[in-house]
Amino acid sequence: MAKMTQTQIFTELSTKTGISKKQVKEFMTILTDLAYREAKKGEFAFPGLGKLVKQKRKARIGRNPATGEQIKIPAKTVLKFRVAKAAKDAVLGAAKK
Repeated sequence: MAKMTQTQIFTELSTKTGISKKQVKEFMTILTDLAYREAKKGEFAFPGLGKLVKQKRKARIGRNPATGEQIKIPAKTVLKFRVAKAAKDAVLGAAKK
């Protein structure tokens, strides 16, 4: 499975929108900075794609797989990306009922 490079993405967006690659790169940088800043506050939605959500995890007890010894895993905040239903349907196909 081939993946697009950053340059290929910028080229594709530049071609489709008719703006320069430099402007596309600048826009993407601004969008990324905005997403990070808003996600830091709690949540940022990319319409039609999904949203970045800051979530707190509780402390829990885990196991060291090598020794089987119990270990305490501290509480922490994590960043998750929740994929929008429209994106799932577009990529995987609509679920049949």
